Amino acid sequence: MLRDAPPSSIEIQGYENNSKVEVREGQDLTLTCVVANSKPVAQIVWRRGKSEVKSDSIENKVIETEGKRYTVTSQLRIKPGAADDYMGYTCQAKHKALHPEKPLQTTVQLSVLYPPGAPYIDGYKQGETLRRGQSVELICASRGGNPPAQLIWYKSGIQERMAYRTSERLSENIYKFTAEASDNKAVLRCEANNIMAKAPLKTEVVLSVLFAPTHVTISGPSEARVGDRVPLQCQTAPSNPPAEIKWSVGGHQVKNATSRTVESPEGGWITMSNITAPVDASKRSLVVICHGLNMQLTENVVSTHTVNILLPPSPPIISGYEEGQIIPAGSVQKLGCMSTGGNPLATLTWYKNDKKVNSVIKTADKSVSAELTILANVTDNQARYRCEAHNSATEIPLFQTKTLSVHFAPETVKITIDPPELKPGIEATLICDSSSSNPPAIISWWRDGIAVQGINNSSKAGLWGGTVSSLELKVNITQDMNGNVYTCQSTNEALQRSVHEAVNLQVLYPPKFSPPPSSTVVGFEGESLTVGMVANGNPMSIAYTWTKEGLPIQTPGVQRIVSEGPILNITKLTRNDAGVYTCEAVNSQGSAMINITIVVEYGASIKSISENVVVNPGEDAMLSCTVEGKPLNEEHIRWERIGYDMTIKTSTTYANGTSYLHIKDARREDVGNFRCIADNRVANPTSRDVLLIVKFIPEIDKSPPMLRAAASSGERGRLPCRAQAAPRPKFYWSRAGQNLSVNQTSKYLVEYKHIDSLTYESILLIERVSSNDYGVYECIARNELGSVKESVRLDVTSPPDPPLSLNILNVTHDTVTVAWTPGFDGGMKANYRVRYREANNDHYRYEDSLPNSHKLTITGLRMNTLYLFSVMASNALGSSKYLPDLTRAQTKGPEPMPSELAEKAELPSFVIFCIALAGLCLLVVNAGLVAWFIIKKRSKDSSNQNSKSATIEMYAPSSYNDTVTGETLSSVSEKSDSYSNDGSQPDYMDETRKKAASTYLVENSDMPPPRYQKDGTLPHYPNNINAAHTRTLPHPRHNNVVYEQRSRDDQLIGKNNYVTAPSPGPPMDGSYYNMNSDRYLSYPPMDYPPMEFSTPPLPVIPALPTNNGTLRRGTRAMVPPPDVTHHTQHTVKTLHDSSASSGLLNISQVSQSTPKQPQGILKDPNKRKDQQLQQQQHQQSGLPPGAMNHLNSIGGGLQMLGVQNPSPVPMMGGPPPGLVPVNAGGSSLGNNLLIGAYDPSSTNLSSFNASLGYTDADGHLV
Repeated sequence: MLRDAPPSSIEIQGYENNSKVEVREGQDLTLTCVVANSKPVAQIVWRRGKSEVKSDSIENKVIETEGKRYTVTSQLRIKPGAADDYMGYTCQAKHKALHPEKPLQTTVQLSVLYPPGAPYIDGYKQGETLRRGQSVELICASRGGNPPAQLIWYKSGIQERMAYRTSERLSENIYKFTAEASDNKAVLRCEANNIMAKAPLKTEVVLSVLFAPTHVTISGPSEARVGDRVPLQCQTAPSNPPAEIKWSVGGHQVKNATSRTVESPEGGWITMSNITAPVDASKRSLVVICHGLNMQLTENVVSTHTVNILLPPSPPIISGYEEGQIIPAGSVQKLGCMSTGGNPLATLTWYKNDKKVNSVIKTADKSVSAELTILANVTDNQARYRCEAHNSATEIPLFQTKTLSVHFAPETVKITIDPPELKPGIEATLICDSSSSNPPAIISWWRDGIAVQGINNSSKAGLWGGTVSSLELKVNITQDMNGNVYTCQSTNEALQRSVHEAVNLQVLYPPKFSPPPSSTVVGFEGESLTVGMVANGNPMSIAYTWTKEGLPIQTPGVQRIVSEGPILNITKLTRNDAGVYTCEAVNSQGSAMINITIVVEYGASIKSISENVVVNPGEDAMLSCTVEGKPLNEEHIRWERIGYDMTIKTSTTYANGTSYLHIKDARREDVGNFRCIADNRVANPTSRDVLLIVKFIPEIDKSPPMLRAAASSGERGRLPCRAQAAPRPKFYWSRAGQNLSVNQTSKYLVEYKHIDSLTYESILLIERVSSNDYGVYECIARNELGSVKESVRLDVTSPPDPPLSLNILNVTHDTVTVAWTPGFDGGMKANYRVRYREANNDHYRYEDSLPNSHKLTITGLRMNTLYLFSVMASNALGSSKYLPDLTRAQTKGPEPMPSELAEKAELPSFVIFCIALAGLCLLVVNAGLVAWFIIKKRSKDSSNQNSKSATIEMYAPSSYNDTVTGETLSSVSEKSDSYSNDGSQPDYMDETRKKAASTYLVENSDMPPPRYQKDGTLPHYPNNINAAHTRTLPHPRHNNVVYEQRSRDDQLIGKNNYVTAPSPGPPMDGSYYNMNSDRYLSYPPMDYPPMEFSTPPLPVIPALPTNNGTLRRGTRAMVPPPDVTHHTQHTVKTLHDSSASSGLLNISQVSQSTPKQPQGILKDPNKRKDQQLQQQQHQQSGLPPGAMNHLNSIGGGLQMLGVQNPSPVPMMGGPPPGLVPVNAGGSSLGNNLLIGAYDPSSTNLSSFNASLGYTDADGHLV
C-alpha cells in the first residue's frame, strides 16, 4: 500500500525566504517557485500580500523523481508598479500530507524604484510681506519615490541648503533665515530628485521684504567763504518702500525741497534731494541735517554736515631777533612767529633762504605760534628767515622776514709748501690759507711752540659773507730740519676761537749708516746669524743690496743666505760663509756703503793621528795628532793618559794645527794608549787614542781561570794560553817535555786569536778526552826578545771556585752596585749569587745576577745604613763557598741643610713682625687723616653755604669743526702761583712730536661738550681724520710785546715738549649732539653787548708774572670761562714743592672781573643734595691739603683745575678713568678738584683729554 509523502522543500529560485527583490517600476519580473519530492504532486498557490494571484501568467511544471516522487516548478510573471513597492509575494505548497493550517511556503518582498512626487513649500505664500530682521522658516516637502527624494534649497540661483530628512516615503528640507533688505524680490526654489526622476521637480516663491534706509549721506563742500551759496545733496540708502527726505539748515526746516527716487540694484529704492544754503557772515559754521524716513515702517535715519566759514588770519609777527644783532656761531638763537585770528587758525611755516625748516607749533584759542631754534653756523650769516601765515581763506600767504648776522670762526687752514720737495740748502716758502671767517681771521706761524714772523699777509672775500686770509713764511732748509713741525694758526678775535694746521717738514737727503759698535760679527757653525745695518735717509724708501767680497751672494741648493732690506739672515752657518760683506743703501737722493766682517767659529775635530808607534826599548817615541777648528792654537790640543805621569818623560810641540807628543827613553811601562783631546770651547771636545808600543818579551796571563781547564770524559777539552808581547809571539804546546803535534792529527788542534794590539791567545783543543789526557800541559810564547813558559792543567769538571774578589761600584740612598772577579768555573757555565745583610743584623738577603753578568745592583735598601756583602759561584755540579763578609757599603742619608738656609729659616717670623708693626702704624695714621678731613670739611661747608656753583668736567675732544679754543687747563694752571720759575724746570725732548703730522697749542675759547656715546662713555677718536686738521693755538691778541719776548703759552709744556694731538673731523653745520639731553646744542653765548646775564661765570685765575720764556701773556681784565678740550702728552714738568708756600689757587681775587654768563645756565636746584654727595666723595678720597703738591710733582700728565663751589657733573658709574676727586683743603679753592691722569693703555690717543662744561637747570651737561 502506497503512503503519501509531503514535499521536502520549497523555495523561490535565487531568493531566500523573506528576502527583498529590487526592481524598477514597469520592469518585467519572473519568480520561480520549486516544491520538491512530494507524493502525490503538490499544488502551488501564489499570493500577493494576502490575496491569491490568479492569472494566466502562472506556468506550472511537474517532474517525477526517484521513488515516484514529484517536483513541481511554478513561474509567476509580473510587471511591478508603484503600488507593488513594499508588497510581499508568497509561494505556498498545498498537500494532503500537510496540515491545512500550516502550509509549506516561502516569501519575497518587492522594492520598486519610482520617481518622487512634486515638491511643495510651507511657511510662506506668494504675495505675503516680510520685515527686515524677521525670522523665517520655510519647509520644502515631497511625498513618494523610491528612493526618497533629495531636496535642495536655492536662493536666487545659488544653492543655500542641502540637508534634508526622510520618513518612509516623505522627504523634508527646512530652511531658516532672517530677512534682510537683500532678500527683497529674492527667488527661493526647492528641487526634488532621485535616480528614477528624469529631471528635478521644482517649486519656488518670490519674497517681498520691507526695510527702512540704514543711513543717509550728505555731500557738499565743508568750507565756504562769506556770501557763497553752498550746494548740498542728501542721498538715502536703499529702502522698501522708498524713503522721504527732510532738511534742516541752521536749525530751520527747509520746505519745498525737491527729491527723486531710483531703483537700487541691491534691492529697494534710493531717494536723493538737492538744496542750496546761503553763508551768513555772523556765524563761523553752518550745520545742515538730513532726515530719511520710511513712512510704512516708521523708521528714521539722520546725518549732519558742518560747513566751516573761512576767515583770513592776521599778518605774522617775528620776535626774538632785531636787525643788526650779532649772533656768534655755535650759539642757540630762537625766533618766534605769531599770528592771531582767522578761521581756521593760520598755518605757520618757516623758511631759510626759501628752504622750508621745521619749527615747534603751539596753538591757543585764537592764535598760533611757531618757534624756530637755530644752532647758528656759517650758513646763517646773511641768511633770510621768513615766516609765512596762511589758511583756506588766503590766496597769497602773509609773511615777515628777518636777515641774520652771524660771526663765525674759520673752519680749516691749509698749508702749502713751495717747492714740494725740500732739500738742504734751498729756501722754502710755507703758505697758510685760512677758510672764510667773519670778522676776518688773524693768521700766525709757530715753530715748536715759538711764534715766528710771517710775510705777505693778504685777504679776500670768502664764503657765507666772510673773508679768507693768507700768510707766508720763508724757511732756509737744512738736513737737521727734517721732521720739524711748523704750525699755522687762524684766529677769530671776536669769538676768541682758533683753528690750526701743522706740517712736518720732509727734507730729502741720501742714506747714512750709523757706525756699528764693531766691524766684526762672530757666528757659530750650524747656527743662525742675523746682521742688521740700518741707514737713515729721506725718503725712507731705501733699497739695500748685500755683496760678499764684491760679488753677489749665492749659495748652492737651498737658499741659506737671505737679505731682507737692511737685515742679512744666514741659516746654518758654514765655515765657508766667513768673509767681508758689504751693505749698500740707495734712495732717490744718493747711496751709502758699509762693510762688516763675519767670522765663523766651529768646533775642533781631529783629522788624523799617527798609526801605532813601535820603538825599541830606550829609544825616543813621537806621537802626532792633526786638528782643524776655529779658533785653534796650541792650548786647544792636549794629551792625557789615565794613571800615567805625563810630566816625567813627555813633552809636546805644535805646528800648523798638529800637536806632537814626545816620549823619552821608552820602556815597557810606557806601552799603552795616549789620548789626544781637541777642545776649542766652541763645540764638544773630540778625542782619539794613539798606541805606543815598546818591544818586550812575551808575558803570559797567570790568572786562575787562565791556568786551569776542565772537561768530562769523551768531551772536547779547551786549554787557554794568553800572552802580551811586542812584536807578535809564537805559541808552542808540550806535555812532559814532548812537543805536541798540533793541527797534524785529529787529537790536538790549536785556535789562535789576536785580541788587541798587544794581546794574543792560543787555545789547545783536545778531542775525545780520556783519563790519559788529564794532567799538566806546557804553553811556550816566544818572540825576538825571548820566550816564556807556563803550565796549564786539565782536570775533570767540578764545582766552581769562589770569585776572586768583590768590589763596590756605586752607592745611593737606597741602592748599592757590586762587581766581582770570577774564579775558575769548574769547566761549566757558572751562575752567581750575592748575599748581603745590615751590619747590626744577622739576617741575610740574597740576589741572583743575570746570566753571564759579573755585577749586580741591589735595590730597596734603607737610607744611611751599613751593609755587608759577599758572593758565591755555582754550576751544575755544585756551589762554591761565599767570600767572607768583608765588603761593606753604607747607603746615603738625607743631605743636611746648608748653614745659609738654616739662618734664613728664621727670617719669616721677623718679617711678619715688621709687616704687622707697619700695618698698625698706617692704620693709626689713616684714622687721624679721616678725622682731620671730617673736621676740616664741616668747617668749610659752613663757610661756603651761599656760594654759587659751577660744573667742571673733563672730557674727550668735541668734533665741532675741530675748533678747540678757550682757556685751557694748562692756561688756568699757568695763572696759579704753584709754579716755580723756568730755571727749575729742565727741558727734555719728547720723541713722539717728531712723528706727528700736526701739532697744536692750547688757547682760550668756547667749545661744546663731547659727543658722549650711548653707554655714557667717552668716544675714542682717531689721530688724524681727513686732511683738515684744526687745532687750538694761543691767541696773538694775548701778547703785548714782540714775538721774541713772549713767554710760553703753557708753563707745563716746554718748547721742546711741543706735542701733537688728534683732530676729529668737523660736522658741516657746526652743531654737536648731546647724548644726555638727546638734542642738538650750541656753544654757551659769549659776552656781547646786547645780551644781559644774571649769573656770574666760572672764575679765572690770573697769570703769574714770569721773567723768561718765549711766549709772554699780558695781564687781562677778563677771560671767557674755560670749556675747552686740552690735548697734551704725558710730558708734564714736575712742580716744585716751593709752590706750596704760596697756596694752590686764589680765586677770590678775580671773581669780580669775570664776564657775566647766560641766565640760568649755571643754576642747580639740587645744589644742597649735590654738595652732600661731594662731601662724601671728599671724605672717601683721603688726601690732605699738601697732597696736591705731591700729585703735581709725580708728573704723568696730571692737570689741576679749580673752580669755586663746583656743582657735580653727572657721571655714569662714577668719575671717568683718570679723574680723581681731591679735596684741596682750602676755602678759596672750593669744594672739589678733578685731577686727570693720562693712561696710555686706555685709548689710542697719545694725549691727555680734559675740558670744562656747562650744566642746564637740571644739572645736565650742555
